[in-house]
Amino acid sequence: MKYTLRQLEVFLAIARQQHLTRAAESLAMSQSAASSALRELEQQFSIRLFDRVGKRLQLNESGQLIRPRAEALLAEAMALQQSLDVHSEAGRLKVGATLTIGNYLAVGIMARYMNEPGTGRVSLDVGNTEEIAAKVANFEADIGLIEGELHHPDILLTPWQDDELVVFCAPDHSLAGRPALDDRDLLEATWIVREPGSGTRQTFNRALHGLLPQLNILLELQHTEAIKRAVEAGLGIGCLSKVTLTEAFRRGSLVPLPVPGRDFQRQFYFALHRHKYVSAGIERWVSLCRETAAGSRPPSDAQA
Repeated sequence: MKYTLRQLEVFLAIARQQHLTRAAESLAMSQSAASSALRELEQQFSIRLFDRVGKRLQLNESGQLIRPRAEALLAEAMALQQSLDVHSEAGRLKVGATLTIGNYLAVGIMARYMNEPGTGRVSLDVGNTEEIAAKVANFEADIGLIEGELHHPDILLTPWQDDELVVFCAPDHSLAGRPALDDRDLLEATWIVREPGSGTRQTFNRALHGLLPQLNILLELQHTEAIKRAVEAGLGIGCLSKVTLTEAFRRGSLVPLPVPGRDFQRQFYFALHRHKYVSAGIERWVSLCRETAAGSRPPSDAQA
């Protein structure tokens, strides 16, 4: 075999960091050792894998072509090592989650995962759908949990659980208590919504198609709690996942506003790179996510 796993580690670290020194530091290597490993890999196959752009090393077409296979091969090699070394802890699982999922669902799943024997630690990176998709595509996250649809040639989406958005306001708002809102109400209202690029905003835009150009959007905020506080303060009405509103509805600090005729249904998805090696840790994480979703569903008529 003309290449070593260490050479592949260096190649992938540079691909992620786009900088030789930072890549070497991430692998606890000297810069010269990392440079030698990359040079040997390229010389053995008479190939260039990176272009220099200033101080950055950017993957060229050849590097982009082999990167997914190198990622999959190295992940499978690490899984094999863990199987051979029964005394070692399972590798760290890197999870990316959108804000709704990360703040309201993922932490409980993390606790269950890390409390099981033989599993490793979990790092959780929270961002909007576009940000998490970018991390999955760049192999910076082993798996993504997202709340928006996306079309990326390297990412496979698998449905996880159903969700829906709910329009809401403060209990003393002029719309509170209305049996239903029509299009005129929606156009006259002042809105506080999630930012473009989020899955919640994607579903909101789809649900209110035909009205979007005329909507009075006062604020676009990244954090759900900030939106809830602004709505509680009477600045306008909002639209968020029902997952984020359960406690506020229970306390009465916010109240739902029915909007018949508008479809606020959506799905949560698992997002995986199509070339990602699916380790036992990823499989167990997905299983726990599905168990959590099944446990949160209301019983059917046959079960009630």
